[in-house]
Amino acid sequence: MSLQRLSAAGTLALVAALGGAGAQAAEAPQYGGKLEIINYYSTLSALSWDPADYVWKINHDAGHIYESLIAGDLGKASSRGGSHTFQADAWLPPDVQRGELAESWEVKPDPWRVEIKLREGVMFPAKPGVMEARELTAEDVVYSLNRLLKSPRAVPDYYSFVDRVEATGPHTLTIFKHEYRSDWDYRLGYGYYSQIYPREVVEKGISDWRNANGTGPFRIANYTQGNFATYERNPDYWDSETIDGKAYRLPYVDSFTYRTVMDESTRHSLLRTGRVDIMEQIRWSAVEELKKSAPDLKWRRSLMHFGVLLALRNDTKPFDDVRVRRAMNMAVNKQEIIDALYEGNAEMLAFPLHPDYAGIYRPLDELPENVRALFAYDPDGAKQLLAEAGYPKGFKFQAQVCACNPSHMELMPLLAAYYEQIGVTMEIVPMEYGAFFGAMNAKNHAAGYMMSKGHSNPAAALYNSFTPGDPWNPAMYDSAEFNEGMLAVFREDDEAGQTELLHELTDLVLSDAAYVYLPTAYTYAAWWPWVKGYDGELRAGSVKPGPIYARIWIDQDLKKKMGY
Repeated sequence: MSLQRLSAAGTLALVAALGGAGAQAAEAPQYGGKLEIINYYSTLSALSWDPADYVWKINHDAGHIYESLIAGDLGKASSRGGSHTFQADAWLPPDVQRGELAESWEVKPDPWRVEIKLREGVMFPAKPGVMEARELTAEDVVYSLNRLLKSPRAVPDYYSFVDRVEATGPHTLTIFKHEYRSDWDYRLGYGYYSQIYPREVVEKGISDWRNANGTGPFRIANYTQGNFATYERNPDYWDSETIDGKAYRLPYVDSFTYRTVMDESTRHSLLRTGRVDIMEQIRWSAVEELKKSAPDLKWRRSLMHFGVLLALRNDTKPFDDVRVRRAMNMAVNKQEIIDALYEGNAEMLAFPLHPDYAGIYRPLDELPENVRALFAYDPDGAKQLLAEAGYPKGFKFQAQVCACNPSHMELMPLLAAYYEQIGVTMEIVPMEYGAFFGAMNAKNHAAGYMMSKGHSNPAAALYNSFTPGDPWNPAMYDSAEFNEGMLAVFREDDEAGQTELLHELTDLVLSDAAYVYLPTAYTYAAWWPWVKGYDGELRAGSVKPGPIYARIWIDQDLKKKMGY
């Protein structure tokens, strides 16, 4: 489970791995070459280069440069013979966590605190015009975390449990907490905004990508908004992995490039012709054609770690009435969407808990009847609820959607047609991503807001989707019962107790129908056989692929043999 646990009797100590991945039986890696990647967010350029801007995508763009205290232990990845796929967008259970900048950490009570020992000898490389080369110290971690805590862009209550962060030595620090917090590791260790960087970069201007300089496996070499970002090997990087008893310094490739490609058919062409080595997200509808035209490609299929949701503003008529919100769910034939739109490549229920959360997730047939009713197509029942709520002739509303998402653009007319059958007119308002995302952040979005919402982890998916004031709660849901329940989750130190609370809260928010809960599609990743040390892993932290890329190598001989 993702939430850290502590017994009431004593202390939970968690000591991280000291080096790279564990021993494995595999080919000896080759150094050199460059990777061309169409990444998971292929239509989006970097949204910010400053972690204190609290932009969800920062780890994806700067997490190759800046490191965090904790990362995923890729020695346990399927590409290394392990069982973990590293698909979740922000979930690292304790058994797959390793120290990145932290060598070890320990949670202690009286007062609640986390005592952290950093790795020694980790270097910030020289950056002309920004800084000289120097060693990472505890002061850098304290500076970075305190800057997050004080940021005017901070997500409300995200770090409210933190009292203060203090350096206790050159390579030791303590995070003092107001109270026990079960998910401290996610928020402070491997979370979305948890990168550690030097003061010199901030003073020079951290918002400018040209000034970026961190301890990570790569450093940014070039960037053009809307086109590409190229990262080159950091020769001073500290980490290594052990293969058949031999240690290999990381990373293996000289560089990698992200291509921002808006057109889906162009993305497929680049992959099919070998001009791209890895494509991290491919819609199910393109897979069969690509398998025929490029039969050598390797594949991974996975259920997306996103809820597909039409947010209904609970603070706006008519969606302030739960009967209307339930009607909006019952009016949609979700099984027909799975069969007709996705041709079976989707699951009915995968939000707010995901099937990958073993031991926590419950399938639809195990949920209460009032929840199951929302996933059954019942237009007559929907009409009856609308009439009871005072809308016997229906109503009109606007629903915003990002034009950058082809799946959503296909889905919206289907929803409009279903709603027309119950007398509801939905006006579809396509938007470009900046305006779309900005509307949600500013809370001036329309009564309907079509979105893909990442889970993060079992507790976070509930917390940020349904907590009042959170930027990722476009439904504007506000329930005192839910709010109290989330506090209990974070204070609970027993795994079974946490799971029970998560089940209760899931039943509550689903039955309240804050969103129209839509099917979650399967997605595919594809890569060429010359890409080694890779099995479709996506994230070794919160939307963080940097450690994965550092462990990929290119079989140059095989690539030439295949004619590329």
